[in-house]
Amino acid sequence: MPEALPSSVTEVAHIVQLTLAPVFLLAGIGAFLNACTSRLARIVDRGRTLEPLILNSRGHEHERHLREIRVIDRRMSLVSWAIFLSVFSAVLICAVVVLQFAGALIHLQLGTAIALLFIASMLCIAAGFFIFLIETRMAARNVRIRSELLEHEPR
Repeated sequence: MPEALPSSVTEVAHIVQLTLAPVFLLAGIGAFLNACTSRLARIVDRGRTLEPLILNSRGHEHERHLREIRVIDRRMSLVSWAIFLSVFSAVLICAVVVLQFAGALIHLQLGTAIALLFIASMLCIAAGFFIFLIETRMAARNVRIRSELLEHEPR
């Protein structure tokens, strides 16, 4: 019996080595989520700033504020989807780690399930990155300095 302990410790150490890559991936997803949530907070803040401006403006100014808040609304939706897909990817990575340990400890053949979960996780994070790319392009495209400000002369 005493010889079984080093073997199981070695087994566990090997499993831990195998799960390091997914755990580092979780750290990267966490950093991306931090960037997404910070961006979402700034978008929400801009939306809240625009709300009273919309209610108190008229004419061209009102139309300009409405156009901007529509873009803000779309951007909030896109970042929310990027966050959802990233969190779902992290959940799938957690399942990969759990199945790696469970399969090794209970001696189950879970290689196919682990591979499919990892692939699904990569697809989710890739989709989250792509949606984030769309949102950042949308933000850059809609940041315009009005011509009346560029041509404004001091009084």
